[in-house]
Amino acid sequence: MKFNRRTHTCGELREKNIGQSVVLNGWVAIRRDLGGVIFIEMRDRFGITQIVFEPNYNADSHELGKKLRSEFVISIEGKVRKRPEGTENVSLPTGQIDVMVDKLIILNHAETPPFPIEDSIDVHEDLRLKYRYLDLRRNEMQKNLLLRHRMSQITRKYFDSNGFVEVETPVLMKSTPEGARDFLVPSRMHKGKFYALPQSPQTYKQLLMVAGLDRYFQIVKCFRDEDLRADRQYEFTQIDVEMSFVDVEDIFEIVEGLMKDFFHEVLNCNINSPIPRISFDDAMEKYGSDKPDLRFDLEMVTLNNVFSNSEFRVFKDSVASDGIVTGLLAKGCGDYTRNQLDVITDFVKKLGAGGLIWMRVKENDLDAPIAKFLTSEEKSNLIKEMNAKPGDLLFILTGKRLKTLSVMGSLRLEMAKRMNLIKPDAEPSLLWVTDFPLFEWDEDSKRLYAMHHPFTSPRIEDILLMDSDPSKVKARAYDLVMNGNEIAGGSIRIHDSELQSKMFKTLGIGDEEAEEKFGFLMGAFKYGAPPHGGIAFGFDRLAMLFAGKNSIRDVIAFPKTSSGMSLMDEAPSRVDDAQLTELHIKVK
Repeated sequence: MKFNRRTHTCGELREKNIGQSVVLNGWVAIRRDLGGVIFIEMRDRFGITQIVFEPNYNADSHELGKKLRSEFVISIEGKVRKRPEGTENVSLPTGQIDVMVDKLIILNHAETPPFPIEDSIDVHEDLRLKYRYLDLRRNEMQKNLLLRHRMSQITRKYFDSNGFVEVETPVLMKSTPEGARDFLVPSRMHKGKFYALPQSPQTYKQLLMVAGLDRYFQIVKCFRDEDLRADRQYEFTQIDVEMSFVDVEDIFEIVEGLMKDFFHEVLNCNINSPIPRISFDDAMEKYGSDKPDLRFDLEMVTLNNVFSNSEFRVFKDSVASDGIVTGLLAKGCGDYTRNQLDVITDFVKKLGAGGLIWMRVKENDLDAPIAKFLTSEEKSNLIKEMNAKPGDLLFILTGKRLKTLSVMGSLRLEMAKRMNLIKPDAEPSLLWVTDFPLFEWDEDSKRLYAMHHPFTSPRIEDILLMDSDPSKVKARAYDLVMNGNEIAGGSIRIHDSELQSKMFKTLGIGDEEAEEKFGFLMGAFKYGAPPHGGIAFGFDRLAMLFAGKNSIRDVIAFPKTSSGMSLMDEAPSRVDDAQLTELHIKVK
C-alpha cells in the first residue's frame, strides 16, 4: 500500500515544530476514545508521539481512526499543535505537543498480541522468546540492543585509533580441544569428515601474529556445546584481541583504555586506573572466587595458624593434610535462630561441603556446638583473628583447599544478600586477577588440564617445574572482573615450538595427537613467531552488565532458552532424509 515518506520520527517533534505539517509512520501503541475524540500514542524505534482524531477537525480521518487497534501499522499526515493546557505529558520528550490528523493510511492490521508491548511486563520468558519479534518492540529491549550497538561502535573506534586491524577468521574450522565440546558440521564433499564451529579464534589470531599483523581485533561469534545458564549461550560474541611484541603490562594498558571509554561514553562516569590487581591465590583465600565481587567488604580469613595445634579432629586432620580452615564473619548476625542456621548449613551442603561450623560471639566467649572441643587460647585467638565482637556470627569451613574456599565464597555472596550489603547504587568494582595456576587437576579423568587453554605461557621462572611439579606452575594469564563477573580473560602465549611441545606433553597430548590437531600452528612457529599475547571479552556479558540486566538473553536479539531451544523458529529441528543422505549421515 502506498504511503508518504515520513518527515519526522515519532520521537522527534518538539514545540519548535508547532504549526508544521508532518508525516509520521509507526505502530499504534495505545488507543483512547474519549467521547468521540480518539487519542493514539504512535510508536516507532525513536519514541512516541500522541496523534489526535477529532470529528470537527477532519471527519474522514476520524471515521477511519475508529478502526485502529493495538499494533496496527499506520501512516498519518497532520499538523503539530501545542497540547491543551493541563494535558502535557512530562514523561515524554514529545509530551508538549500532539498531531491533529488530516489523513490516515492503515498499512497493516494486527491481531491482539499475546502480551502487552510495554516495559516491566509480568510474562513468562518462554512466551517472550516465542514471540521475540514482538518482545523486541518494547522500549526496554530496544534500549538494550541500542546500547550494545553503541558499545560495538566504541570498540571499533577505540581499536582503530590504537593501530589495530579487524580481521575476520573462519567459521568452519578444524576441531581442536579447547576445553568445551565442539559443534560439528559434516562435510558433504569429504565423506566422514567434519568441520567444527570455533570455540574461539585462538589459533587463527596467533597465526595472524606469525603473519606480522602485529595488532588484531575482531567482534566475533563463538560456539560451545555446553549446558546453558543465564550468562551462557551456545553461540556468543567476543571482542577478540591479540598483540605482538608485548608483555602483560601492554595488554592491561590497552584494555583499561577501552574500559575507560565504555564507562565514560555509556554510563557517563569515570573509572580510576590502574585497575587494582590481586593474585589468584589471594582472591581464593579472601573471597573464595577467581572472580570476586568487591562491591562490599566481607573477607574470608584463613585460620590454619589458629588451629595449627588443635586437638579437635576436624581441624587437626585438615591442617595435617594440607587442607584449609577458613572463616567468615557476619557482623551483627549473632541473633540468627537455629532454623536460619540450619537453612544456611543446607545451603553449603548442597554445594558439596560436609557441614558448617557456626559460632555466636558472646562477651569473652563463643556459643557453639563445638565450643567444648576448643581451648580457651584457641577461642581467644579465633576472636582476635576474625576481629569479632559480641553479637557477631562466625562461620567456619574446613577441607580440601580450593573446594572449601569456593564453597565459602558462595556463602560469602549469600550472606551479602542476606545482610543487604550490595547496594543498587554501589560503585562498579573492576579488578584484575593474575597468576593463575597453569594446570588444574581433574579428579574424574585423573589428568591435568590447562586452566585457560594449552597455548598459555607459563611464568618463565616456573618452566622447570613443568617436569617436576606441574601443580606449582603459574601462568602468565589474567582475567578482568566486574562486579563479580569475569568479563575478559587472556594470557601471554607460547611462541616457541619446543615450549609448546612441552606443554602438550604435560597435558598428556602425545606427538601424534599434537601434530594431528595443532600441526599447522606448530609448523607456523618454526618460521619466526613473535612474542605475543591477547585477551577476549565476553561481549554479551559486558553488555548485560552495562545495561543493568541479570541475563545475557536480554541483550541478544534472538537467544536460545536454557535448554538450547529457539522457541520462535523451533530450532533445532529435524531435516529430511535427502539432506542426511547427502551428508552421509544416518540417524538411529
